[in-house]
Amino acid sequence: MKKLRISLVTAAACLLTTSISADEAKPKREFKNNMMLVTNQAPGSVDSISEMFSEGMIYGRLRMNAFKWDWANDDADELNKRDDSHAFGLGGSFRYKTASYQGVSAMAGLYYSDSPFEALRVSPDNIGTVKAGKDTVSRYQVKENGNYSMAVLAEANLQYEYSKTKVITGRQIFESFLTKSNDTKMIPNTFEGFVLETKDIPDTKIRGAYFTAQKLRDHTTFHDVITFKDSAEDSWGNNDDSAVHQGLSFANFTAANADTQHELIVVDASNKSVKGLKVDITYGSVPDVVSSLTGELNYKITLGDGYSLTPGVRYMQQMDNGGGAIGGATLKGTLATDATPTSNLGYKERYTLDSSLVMARLSLKKGPLKAQVGYSAVGDEADIVAPWRGFPTGGYTRAMAQYNWYANTQTVCAEVNYDFGKAGLVPGFSALARYAMQDFDEAKQAAGVQADSNILHMDFRETITPNLYAKIRVGLASANDREKAGDGDKDSYNEYRVELNYLF
Repeated sequence: MKKLRISLVTAAACLLTTSISADEAKPKREFKNNMMLVTNQAPGSVDSISEMFSEGMIYGRLRMNAFKWDWANDDADELNKRDDSHAFGLGGSFRYKTASYQGVSAMAGLYYSDSPFEALRVSPDNIGTVKAGKDTVSRYQVKENGNYSMAVLAEANLQYEYSKTKVITGRQIFESFLTKSNDTKMIPNTFEGFVLETKDIPDTKIRGAYFTAQKLRDHTTFHDVITFKDSAEDSWGNNDDSAVHQGLSFANFTAANADTQHELIVVDASNKSVKGLKVDITYGSVPDVVSSLTGELNYKITLGDGYSLTPGVRYMQQMDNGGGAIGGATLKGTLATDATPTSNLGYKERYTLDSSLVMARLSLKKGPLKAQVGYSAVGDEADIVAPWRGFPTGGYTRAMAQYNWYANTQTVCAEVNYDFGKAGLVPGFSALARYAMQDFDEAKQAAGVQADSNILHMDFRETITPNLYAKIRVGLASANDREKAGDGDKDSYNEYRVELNYLF
């Protein structure tokens, strides 16, 4: 019996040692296929305040991004005024997280980006022409003082955790349906405020966020969550996201005797009580401006032989809470109170933000293969307001650099993602191809909506070492001519991106 006990203890010790070694073999962080970071190693709990800091962990990242945007009709075409552009960013980040003492911990993230080579810069006079690479610099700083570098404390927060509930207050990343870090350039999109999260209900996660400010990826300061332009009418001095509602401007809010400082409220819940079924609900609101309620269902069906099929649906209802009377129905601001259109420019109502968005997809998976088809349709009402990098059609029909949530837009999308490394063919290599057919409403081109287009989006990714990643992205967009005589093709282009990341 004594020998048996010794053998059991020895076996348990060996098993534990093997488990620890396997965990330690993993890098501190690694990328998912969508380039979001997963943390494998985090500080634990300690017994003193001094150990909070001595047992904390540093997460480093060095990164490089290069961009080339090639319009089909560039600046040689006097009618279209399209300038080809390029951009280059070099920098990185240092994030420090303390250990937890009595449930309390802290973290901070310092980020830096620079465009050090003059030959790879766009001049200050033309900085507004930069498309995909605009987030490598602060266009505002380039225009004001010729500064092509950015340094920002994008994250700085305190966290308290008790049982399965935690509170985070300060500057932070918040990944949700509406809000995302979208950290595919140099500096992530972050928010200032507090978040409450609980997992006390079995198979359920509930979160509530209250944000008073946002920092977009090419900004060094935090700003309002929805106001376009600032008191000086500078287009880059406030929320200048590509999907911002330009009619909800500082001047228009002021003229309406409305507040120019807003809060963003997000409440979401996720439940997996039923085997194979994932239920998500998200409520978002900018009080006195606009709100939305979104529900999503995904059900995984096991087919056998390693295959699974997952149908998914998402429905978003957007509600006007006062913003429509100020900014109008279109994101371009062409129906706002300061605009003077001669008609509703193809929209059924001018002063409303009421709208809806429905999506469906079917995903097939087996080992290294994922194939998906998706569909989305926006109601023929107002455009969808979502300038927080969450992308309402993301995961269903959105292709790189595309905004397909204008009113009365339908999109069909098909994609294939194959992990050659997981298949044992090419170590560390994976590829994605996505083809989207976008049917915009031609009647709304007068308001600024683009022409119908097809886009082929391809990603090629290589995990060179457990800490070194390379990625090439290509987008090929072919669009129809605009309806207005003489406008021609304003929407066709090719774009190319190269990205390197080293984690330590």
